[in-house]
Amino acid sequence: MIHTPIVFLIFNRPEPTQRVFEQIAQAQPARLLVVADGPRNDLEAEKCHQACAVIEQVDWDCEVLTNFSETNLGCKRRISSGLDWAFGLCDEAIIIEDDCLPNPTFFRFCAELLARYRDDERIALVSGSNFQRGRKRGHGSYYFSHYMHIWGWASWRRVWKNYDVEMRRWAELRRKNWLEGILGNDAAAHWRISLDKVFDGSLDTWDLQLSFSNWAHGQLAILPNVNLVSNIGFNEYATHTHTDIYGVANMICNDMMFPLEHPSEVVCDEEADKFTHEVFFAKEFHPATLRHRIGRKLLATLPNPLRTRFQQRRIK
Repeated sequence: MIHTPIVFLIFNRPEPTQRVFEQIAQAQPARLLVVADGPRNDLEAEKCHQACAVIEQVDWDCEVLTNFSETNLGCKRRISSGLDWAFGLCDEAIIIEDDCLPNPTFFRFCAELLARYRDDERIALVSGSNFQRGRKRGHGSYYFSHYMHIWGWASWRRVWKNYDVEMRRWAELRRKNWLEGILGNDAAAHWRISLDKVFDGSLDTWDLQLSFSNWAHGQLAILPNVNLVSNIGFNEYATHTHTDIYGVANMICNDMMFPLEHPSEVVCDEEADKFTHEVFFAKEFHPATLRHRIGRKLLATLPNPLRTRFQQRRIK
């Protein structure tokens, strides 16, 4: 049994919700907090109902708390308000979304490191994701990074209290070169564009605000040296992950070995971060990526019957 509370973020996808729930059930948390957004339309209502019904399968000794929205709040508002609620109840928690399938060892990994770094202000979160494609960083079971991967993660109330969904400090800090000092010039250029979109409201998300908050406070993330979470949600029904541009969908997971081997010092692995940027985030500006995005925008302008026929032909 895992004594660390688990926060389960769900919406309108009952099938992946069921798969992720089965992994949570194996961990048997003593406390499960479930956050759900409401449907955007009548057609979606049944899917949302089915996803919420999955939680009724809890059959172990567990305190189940739910925060279900009757109306659709969207990614930014629902997840941020849901985590406000969760961290208002818990000093620390493991957070998993309905499309992030964890390896069973993910929960123990998070629980042990939450305890170890509970009062270490240098650490913002523990992640289950590894995008190093087989490269081991350092000699420990994990390494430290500036990148806050949130496909399965864990953190503390002390970190979440600094979170601002509106990212109000960005207006002041974007004029300074502090981000370049953290990420390097190329990576900072990428993230400046993304943070601008969040700040002006053109990007409906919640996670970039978390990265910004943690960078502004000089904090690092813990990333495992094996991948512990697989994103199974890349499809046309996803909010953001429509297609696998970066080659990270359905990544293979491996078991974390215990006891954990801890790094000798808390310092960012700059080589690992450079690799992550060049292999994944730099693709934002690749011509093929831009052509894909332009194509998707044009597709969205087509009438529904034509758009459906085009998508069906692509699937074939």
